[in-house]
Amino acid sequence: MLLKRLEISGFKSFAKPITLEFPTKITAVVGPNGSGKSNVADAVRWVLGEQSLKHLRGKKGEDLIFSGTPRIARLAKASVSLAFDNKDKLFPVEFGEVIMSRRVYRDGVNDYVLNGSQVRLKDIIELLSKVGLGASQHHIIAQGDSDRILYASSKERKSMIEESLGLKIFELKKNEASRKLEAAENNIKQVESLKREIQPHLKYLEVQAEKMKSA
Repeated sequence: MLLKRLEISGFKSFAKPITLEFPTKITAVVGPNGSGKSNVADAVRWVLGEQSLKHLRGKKGEDLIFSGTPRIARLAKASVSLAFDNKDKLFPVEFGEVIMSRRVYRDGVNDYVLNGSQVRLKDIIELLSKVGLGASQHHIIAQGDSDRILYASSKERKSMIEESLGLKIFELKKNEASRKLEAAENNIKQVESLKREIQPHLKYLEVQAEKMKSA
């Protein structure tokens, strides 16, 4: 599997669309202060499904969209795409090139796209888990992050290991099942409440029905 290119448009400091081509394997992104290295790393982490805005150095989704300058108007959305060479079929899909994209709008809505088709976050995480990739910060080490990994808490280490082993999708499915179970329990409570509410009316109707039969 080879990362082929990264496409960024409107994400943080990138007002104009840019494409970074990777004809060979890379291990680091370097450059002078203020050149956008951290924003490149954030873009990769974000398109891989990162949900914590704190890890992306923001407070709300709107913070990820180019906010404008005196010369350039602010943008309405941001998008990032990652393209992987899939000739060896490490990703279990038929595409020779896998392109994952994510978009965010100023109202906070997120879209996930896989090779031109809109998908769910769950689909992206499940596909990435097949190759041991994900949004966990152990995949992307920013400047000065070595100490963070060395001194990570047991919970943080557990999350890193689970994601590298492709177990993140099961956590997502567990959370989804818990939400569905909670919704089902709430529906049952509502049904029980309605039954108690209409019970007196049913008894009255039964009495009236018996009277009609006797008449």
